[in-house]
Formats: sequence, C-alpha cells, structure tokens
Amino acid sequence: MDIFNNLMHGFSVAFALDNLMWAVFGVFMGNLIGVLPGMGVLAAISILLPLTYTMTPTAALVMLSGIYYGSQYGGGITSIMLNLPGTASHAVACLDGNPLARNGKAGSALFMLMFSSFCGASVGILAMILFSPLLVDVAFKFGPAEYFSMMMLGLLAGATLAKGSAIKGVAMVVVGLLLGVVGTDVNTGTMRFHFGILELSDGLQIVALAMGLFGVADFLKNINRIGGDSKVTSAKVGMKSMRPEAGDIKQSRGALVRGTAIGAAFGILPGTGPTIASFISYAVEKKVAREPRRFGRGAIEGIAGPEAATSASTQTSFIPTMSLGIPGDPVMALMLGALIIHGIQPGPQMMIEHADMFWGL
Repeated sequence: MDIFNNLMHGFSVAFALDNLMWAVFGVFMGNLIGVLPGMGVLAAISILLPLTYTMTPTAALVMLSGIYYGSQYGGGITSIMLNLPGTASHAVACLDGNPLARNGKAGSALFMLMFSSFCGASVGILAMILFSPLLVDVAFKFGPAEYFSMMMLGLLAGATLAKGSAIKGVAMVVVGLLLGVVGTDVNTGTMRFHFGILELSDGLQIVALAMGLFGVADFLKNINRIGGDSKVTSAKVGMKSMRPEAGDIKQSRGALVRGTAIGAAFGILPGTGPTIASFISYAVEKKVAREPRRFGRGAIEGIAGPEAATSASTQTSFIPTMSLGIPGDPVMALMLGALIIHGIQPGPQMMIEHADMFWGL
C-alpha cells in the first residue's frame, strides 16, 4: 500500500506542468543527441549541466534523466540505418541491424528496436520501484566498512570491466581519487594540494571537469570521424513497413526476456552500465542460438536482446545511485554531481527527505 501511495504521489509530481515540460525537452534532446554519431550522452549532459543551476532539483533530475533515456533509444536508429552507432551501447546493434536494413527490412529492425526498448525500460522501472525501498532498508544497516567495500567494488568494476587495458583503468581510478583529495578537509578545515591557488580551496568543480573530460574532449575526438568512407544507403521507411514480419516477435521472445534480465542485473551493479550489458546480451544470444552463423547477417534476436538490456540497464542504474549514493556508470556520476550541486546528498535518506524527487523520477 505504501508503494501505491508513493507512486500516486510520484505521478502528481511528474505531471506538474514544469516537470512535464522539462521531461519532454530532455527526451527530445536525448533523441536528437542519440542520432548524432560522436555526440554521446556524457558530452550532452556535461554541457547542459550548468543549465540546471536555475532549475529546481526535481526538474533538473527529470531533464537530465530524459536526456539519458532518449539518447539510449535514439542511438539505435543510426546504428540500424547508417551503421554508425550514436552511443557506445548501440555498437552491437550495427552487427545485425544494418544488414537487416540493407536487406530491405529496416522497418522490422526499427520496430524491434522500439518494442525491445519499451519492454526493457518497463521492467527496469518496476525493478526500481520494488528494489529501491528494499535496498534502502539494507543500506540503513551499512557502516563505514560496508560503504568502503561497495565503493571499492564500484571503482574496481568500472576500471576492470571497461574496454582497454585493466591496468590503465585502475591507474585512472587512482588519478581520480587523487583529484578528489584537492580542497579543504571537511573534518579539520585544512587545505590540501591547493598549491597556493585559493580557487582550489573548494576542490575541483565537477562541472569544469565534466565539460573538459567529456564535453570538449568527446567533441574534438569524434568531430572528424564521419568522413567519405561511411556508406549510407537510402531506404523509405513508412508506418506500414514498421509492422513486424511473421515470426519476428515469436523468434525474439526469449532474447527479450534474457536481455531484460541481463540489463536489470548489470544496471544494479556499481561500475557497470548499458554498454557492458548490451555486449554480454549479444554474446549470450549468439551462444544459445541454434544457428549462430545467422548473427552478423541480420538476426532479429541480435537487436532484441541487446536493446532490451540497454533500456533495462539505463533504468536500474538509478537504484545504487539514489539509494546508496554510489553511481552505477559514468552518466550516473554526472547525475550524482548534479544533485550535489543542488545541495542534495544521495543515499538511504533520500527517499524520505526528498520523496518528491525520487518518486517523481
């Protein structure tokens, strides 16, 4: 009964005119950003983060979440139609989505993209509603040792599960911890590593770091990637062509269930995210398929499983962020920063002290 009352309260917050307008704006911008190859959600959120200074905390979180959700769907469109992943988590969709489009089945691929995203997101929302309160009850029993262990798990998982060298990942985690030491100690008031620069007495600002590390860097890195070597095919995709072909949904049912479960599980784990979930889902589908050779040539399950995993992971990654104050992936770290900017400390008390924000989200 408490969950039902909280949901009703959340709907009243979400359907407030200002929050609803920011949600529409965020989802619209997220879709636009998602279909732009090279302009990832990290860059978009970091660039728009200063905009939240003038907004209420709830509206700010709703808008940033809308950008996150929208980009996770929009990135799949270019993966299927142009073989150019808008976001890293949709790189897998290129493997089977683009061959389907080249074979004249772009409509079926886009329908499965939408249907899988809807199923995965719906289950992810239910998981967030059901498991967040349970995790909060457990979090109240956490002490310093438990929080330290969870944070170490998140840092090590983020370092070792990321692409590239695990040693380099661990080294960057250490660098990040060193950067976090800069500023004034909250217990003693002693300034650390400020090198005589008074502006560093408050520490390194997350907005400046986000703009430099994600916004400007991603833009400069990807601005020249789309060149003349990209092959673009033209195809007419109407409403009629987006009807699923006979057997598509039946063939994808198992992939939807498995992908949603994988995405929900990986979203809850600190340090992972939708990219890892989508790749693992694709690997699982290829492993359990009767004809693995179909993958890479236009297998509809190669879209259904990873897209469901991506959407489910996007939703459930809010669970450790909101209930424990531990970000599930880099985007959640930026969300955490946005809340801290507004003077809100995510953690077990957030669902009680800021119920409007949590249930409105």
